[in-house]
Amino acid sequence: MADRVFALVDCNAFYCSCERVFRPDLARVPIVVLSNNDGCVVSRTSEAKALGIKMGEPWFQIRKAFEAAGGMAFSSNYALYGDMSERVMTVIEGLVPALEVYSIDEAFAELTGVLGDLDALGREIRAQVLACTGIPTGVGIGPSKTLAKLANYAAKRWQKQTGGVVDIRDPERRAKLLAATPVGEVWGVGRRLTARLGELNIKTAADLAAADAWTLRKQFSVVLEKTARELRGIPCLELDGEAPPKQEICCSRMFGKRLHELPPIREAVATYAARASEKLRGQGSVCKRVRVSIRTGMFNPDEPKFARGVLCELPYPSDDTRLITQAALAGLEQVYRPGFAFSKAEVLLLDLCQRGEYTDDLFAPTQPEASRQVMAVLDAVNAKWGRGTLRPALVPPTPGWGMKREMMSRSFTTDLQALWEVR
Repeated sequence: MADRVFALVDCNAFYCSCERVFRPDLARVPIVVLSNNDGCVVSRTSEAKALGIKMGEPWFQIRKAFEAAGGMAFSSNYALYGDMSERVMTVIEGLVPALEVYSIDEAFAELTGVLGDLDALGREIRAQVLACTGIPTGVGIGPSKTLAKLANYAAKRWQKQTGGVVDIRDPERRAKLLAATPVGEVWGVGRRLTARLGELNIKTAADLAAADAWTLRKQFSVVLEKTARELRGIPCLELDGEAPPKQEICCSRMFGKRLHELPPIREAVATYAARASEKLRGQGSVCKRVRVSIRTGMFNPDEPKFARGVLCELPYPSDDTRLITQAALAGLEQVYRPGFAFSKAEVLLLDLCQRGEYTDDLFAPTQPEASRQVMAVLDAVNAKWGRGTLRPALVPPTPGWGMKREMMSRSFTTDLQALWEVR
């Protein structure tokens, strides 16, 4: 049987790269992309890193200095990033035997049994993705998923020397990389775990690979044991197939401004319930319970604090936006209290199951067939003409309480009114 081979293809500073595709004039400009409500940095280019910008830094603290240095900031444009991600993954999928989309900007590929020069294949993947989407990537190749992830780390860190592709199937080359990599850079080893491992004098990836696997399981977890085995070149993690249906679906956003009155909060909850219901139908599920919650800001010492949620039972398992929204709004009436400045609302769908996986009570009501037909028409219209074309009456097209995104670029690939203009 052929030795296992995995590759990890990871987009470089993905959100920033998406912005640069449609702004080639920013090719050498420091760029950051900000989180919801333009709060903190969630993506940064190498030029921004050179200015000392760190992930998670609050925008209000670095704005003046960053802009004075010639930097450019963008609000998160999720519609653009999601569409660009699909394009990247489609290109990669056409070049490898099997693909697992791990996140919006990275994917594992199975290369076991692939003939020829895999280093050249990695460079072909990079070239095709760049040519078809404009997104730069790094490719790591190794005998396990964890080693492929580590190789990708090296490909991006030493991009000029490696050309963005690193293959560590060779044991000698792999040993050098493991010895040079801090244990905190290993996939799945976070800050707290790094500190605990340091107490055991495990400071590099090589140290972790050499540690006794059963001891790691006993003192830490089976996950860390598998990580150590993977670092030795023993594959313990397979490519995941199609993701299983989610057991919970949540839609939650910070408001763009504090809300004091009930009507705009009702609009927000109705909007979140509609989006959560859309996700529910997208995976072919129904839900039995809805939890709605609201809260104030928790970090301003001058604001009174309040947070509360309530569970709402549905009369029958359903995926009908109207019924779920009705339940969520009834719950909101129970938890809302006047006199507070609310900053966030959340709608959580619980007790999910697939259609046909539950047994109907002979004497209990069930979702009418007409509901399924109405929701099918709703989804079909929105899929063809854009989300929100048909929506509940309470959901506003442009909410005044929406997220603050003052520096958001156009949705170049998903909105006909925002197509790229070439003059």
